[in-house]
Amino acid sequence: MIRDQSANKPAKGAPKKTAPEKKKAAPKTLVKAPDGKNAIIVAPSFRRERALIKRGVWPVAGCDEAGRGPLAGPVVAAAVILDPDRIPRGIDDSKRLTAEARERLFDKICATAQVSVVVASRSRIDRDNILRASLWALKRAVAALPEAPRHVFVDGRDRLDTECDCEAVIGGDGIVLSIAAASIVAKVTRDRLMCALAQDCPGYGFEQHKGYGVPEHLDALNRLGPTVHHRSFFAPVAAARAKHMPWTVEPVQDLFCVTETEVQVEASLDIDASANL
Repeated sequence: MIRDQSANKPAKGAPKKTAPEKKKAAPKTLVKAPDGKNAIIVAPSFRRERALIKRGVWPVAGCDEAGRGPLAGPVVAAAVILDPDRIPRGIDDSKRLTAEARERLFDKICATAQVSVVVASRSRIDRDNILRASLWALKRAVAALPEAPRHVFVDGRDRLDTECDCEAVIGGDGIVLSIAAASIVAKVTRDRLMCALAQDCPGYGFEQHKGYGVPEHLDALNRLGPTVHHRSFFAPVAAARAKHMPWTVEPVQDLFCVTETEVQVEASLDIDASANL
C-alpha cells in the first residue's frame, strides 16, 4: 500500500512545530566521598524562588546561621534577598567552598543583593541556650533586611516567627540558592570575628579553628582555661573552668543526700497533786 506522504507535510505558511523546551538540569559537582569513590553533588538552585516569583510573591529571602557547634564565640545569622537578574555564579553551601571562594562570593553577594547580619553574643547563648539564640538571630536578620520579604526560606527544621510566610528546608544551604548565599555571608562574617578575637586571646588558635572543638583547641582549654568568649555550659568549657577556676563553679546540691534535722518537742504535763502516783 502506497501512502500519500504529502498529507503529513504542514501547509504552506503554517507555524513549524518545535520540540518542547528541555528543563535545564541543576549544576553538578564531582567530589571524592570519604570511601574514596566519586560522588556527584547537586548544587543549590534558584528554582523555588522563581516558582514564587511566577505566582507574584516577591521579595523572597533565604537565611542561615554559622557557629552553632563551636565552644567559643558568637553565633551569626544572615538573611539575603538575591537579585534574580544579578545572581553571582558559584554560590554553594559554604561548607563546600574554600575560604578564598567564600570571601570572593561574599563581596559579590553584598554588591548585588539585599543583605542583613545579626550576631547573638556568647552571653545570650549562655542565657538562652544555643538553639534559642540562633533562632533569635535568624528572626532579627529577616526583620533587618532593607526590604521586608513576603516569603522566607530558612535552613533546618525550625520555622521562624516572622511577619511573612516562612518555610524550613532541611539541608537548605545545599538546595535553595538564597539560603546558600546567606550561609556564605554568615560564615565569612563569623570567621572574621573569630580572627579578631584571636588577637585579644593569643594561644587558643581562634584564627585557625574558629572556636570549634578540635584537638588543638581542647588542648589550649586544658592548659590555659576558658576565656570570656567561651560558652560556659558547653561540656569541655565547664570542665576547664572547674580545673582552672573552681571558685566560680557553684556546688550542685545532692538531692539524695539525707540531712538530719533537730525537732524540738515541748511537752507539758499537768499533774494533779492529789493523784496517787
